[in-house]
Amino acid sequence: MSDALGNPVRFLLTPGQDADISHAQDLVGNYRPDAFIGDKGYDADHFIEWLKKQSIEPVIPSRRSRTVQRQIDENLYCDRNKIERLWNRLKHYRRIATRYDKTARNYLSFVFLASTILWLL
Repeated sequence: MSDALGNPVRFLLTPGQDADISHAQDLVGNYRPDAFIGDKGYDADHFIEWLKKQSIEPVIPSRRSRTVQRQIDENLYCDRNKIERLWNRLKHYRRIATRYDKTARNYLSFVFLASTILWLL
């Protein structure tokens, strides 16, 4: 998760075979952004309703299979690339890109360390 400037805010390490949507509520947790910008993988009715209950604007495009397409703020959705750029900057650290660490604890620790370095730059 990143803030509006593309700086790292939160990380949640999950198994590779799990879908992002299955851990989205845990990732947001008690953090209250004005909007949640995500790709079509986050388009689930239960998650959209949960965001609305939390007073968070969902900026998530509808999947093609939806009969009623939800309207989103296209200008705000353009900011989704900031999280992609954040991961690109993190993957400049070879240890993150190739996952040398055998344990999840060590890997996540280095993600936090690299994120701290990004905040300082």
